[in-house]
Amino acid sequence: MTAPQKNTGLKRILKAFGYSVEGLTTAFKSEAAFRQELLLCAIALPLAFWMDVTTIERILMISSLFIILIAEIINTAFECVIERISNDWHEASKKVKDLGSAAVLLALINAALVWGVIILF
Repeated sequence: MTAPQKNTGLKRILKAFGYSVEGLTTAFKSEAAFRQELLLCAIALPLAFWMDVTTIERILMISSLFIILIAEIINTAFECVIERISNDWHEASKKVKDLGSAAVLLALINAALVWGVIILF
């Protein structure tokens, strides 16, 4: 018996892109926090292009927004895995959820600091 053929080349890239779009759609549909952070980014992103800042500052501002969304998606993935394993309360499950939440908080603080320093100085 031979192993099933794996997708390669362009087909693999297109399938991976499709899975990524599904992930973004799932995050949008299932996570209020993701929708709120996406709204924040939708407001802030045009501001980053409107403001009179250097290219590097603009890149930092935009990157800090994407980091928020990335952290939220990873946090959601952690929560999904924990809930898939068990709905019972467990200290390790709480720790994973708390750490994911802390990552989102740090991403938000990072964005606030980046934007604040660029705007104020």
